[in-house]
Amino acid sequence: MTQNATYNIYAAFEATAERRGHHPAVIYLGTTYSYARVKELAERFAAGLVGLGVAQGERVVLYIPNTVQWVVAWLGIQRAGAVGVPITPIYTPHDLRYIANDSDAETIVCADTNFGYVKRVLPETKVKRVIVTRMADLLPWWKRYFGTLFDVIPKGKIAVEGNTYALRDLLSRYRGDAKKLPELSSQGRARAEILYTGGTTKFPKGVPYTHDLFLVSMAEQITVSEPLVPPEENIIFGNAPLFHILGQTCSLATLFVGGTLMLQPKVNIDATFEGIERFRATTMIGVPTLYRMMLDHDRVDHYDLSSVVYWYSAGDVLPVEVGKRWQEKFGKFIYQGYGATETCGGVAMCPVNVENPPRSVGRVVPSKRIKLVDPRTLEPVKPGEPGELLVHSDFMVTSYLNKPEETAESFVEIEDRKWYRTADVMSLDEEGNLYFIDRTVDTIKHKGYRVSASEIEAVLQEHPAVVGSCVVGVPDEKVGERIKAYVVLKADIKGITGYDLIKWCRKQLVSYKVPQYIEFRDMLPKSKVGKLLRREIRDEEKRRAES
Repeated sequence: MTQNATYNIYAAFEATAERRGHHPAVIYLGTTYSYARVKELAERFAAGLVGLGVAQGERVVLYIPNTVQWVVAWLGIQRAGAVGVPITPIYTPHDLRYIANDSDAETIVCADTNFGYVKRVLPETKVKRVIVTRMADLLPWWKRYFGTLFDVIPKGKIAVEGNTYALRDLLSRYRGDAKKLPELSSQGRARAEILYTGGTTKFPKGVPYTHDLFLVSMAEQITVSEPLVPPEENIIFGNAPLFHILGQTCSLATLFVGGTLMLQPKVNIDATFEGIERFRATTMIGVPTLYRMMLDHDRVDHYDLSSVVYWYSAGDVLPVEVGKRWQEKFGKFIYQGYGATETCGGVAMCPVNVENPPRSVGRVVPSKRIKLVDPRTLEPVKPGEPGELLVHSDFMVTSYLNKPEETAESFVEIEDRKWYRTADVMSLDEEGNLYFIDRTVDTIKHKGYRVSASEIEAVLQEHPAVVGSCVVGVPDEKVGERIKAYVVLKADIKGITGYDLIKWCRKQLVSYKVPQYIEFRDMLPKSKVGKLLRREIRDEEKRRAES
């Protein structure tokens, strides 16, 4: 995939679509969409955006699950020269409002099931237009009919009026208008997308990608499995969400090399098994929790999964026990990788043509450079010793959106190069294998998501009965870490239970950020200057687990 000064994401897809034509691009709920069909729909959507007044460079929030509409809308946003802002469809109004304002978005593409949330935040944002889609919008008429008849398609109430538009109507209205689309001015260093990531702050941080960064990272990560399966023959079951960098560079990226992407709106183990068997998928992308769920599923032996030659896990470290059980059951290795939103995915990936040590998360990919340093001094550690991982690349992200303080903490200049501080302690062996050791900051890894402890603490402390809180991750072999909150109540408060506080969190936080445990305390450990000492709480939890 060659690049030049005018190269951009849509141009890369268009070149592949012209070459692959009627080859399957997307398989969604059993329906196949060719490259030609996806390209036609994406350009119709782009024409619709332009027709509604979306300008090049304008931010468009994608607030829908893994569907063919997501792919069409995302590509259409790129063709219109706008900037995509994909977010999880389970965000609450609390997060949606913040991201819409932080990204300066004027358009939201949402599912009918979360249209109610969008309506609630509209008066407090700059959003001018809302495009609504139903899960079955682009399925054949008979699937839509029977889905409605037997009430198997989730649906929400929408009102198509004013500045609200139905996606199907928009695609119909702008049929044949692709030729009227203006030339793209987006070039390699132009902003293409903003992904939001958790971390140590109260709100998610926007990570802006250029076309160059995305295309280089995507091409590198999607071709790692080439010795096992040619990219154009690869059928990838993408069980990672497309709003996450893992789902983009390791699943969606197949549309830029001529492969096929299989999607389902939410993870369903039986549907995954059935889809792999029916369409003879050759790759599956998932997080460690998903692989454990598959192993423990009582119908796993009812399906033929032998077509998959590349099982890939990222988002968290795969427990050795899960990898061992997988090899014993299926005779296949689960390959791992390590990356971050800030690095546009993979920093290291396990090569498929060598034997990878069980705990390794892979070897550093060609586009990235790394350093292992003492987190206090940023001085390099001795070979073989653990240190905080710093990452540099030619097209790297160098700042968060609208967050100068967090940018200064996470991006440092060393030897005339900008480096991203991952806040993960890693080690490197003589063969170049990278190993995860620990996290240096107060980030919790739950089901593959990075969850900010301080964000949950801020929500708890907004409760009128709470005077202080401390949130930590409790190690759990099934989900990585479970979220536990220690809470101090105001002196005169009676009758507040952990269940009451969990209900409070559910109203404001997306489900994977809600604490599983609440423990009440009279006081929390703090330093002499009043800083919360989460490390002491974590050490206490560790001692409990070991006793």
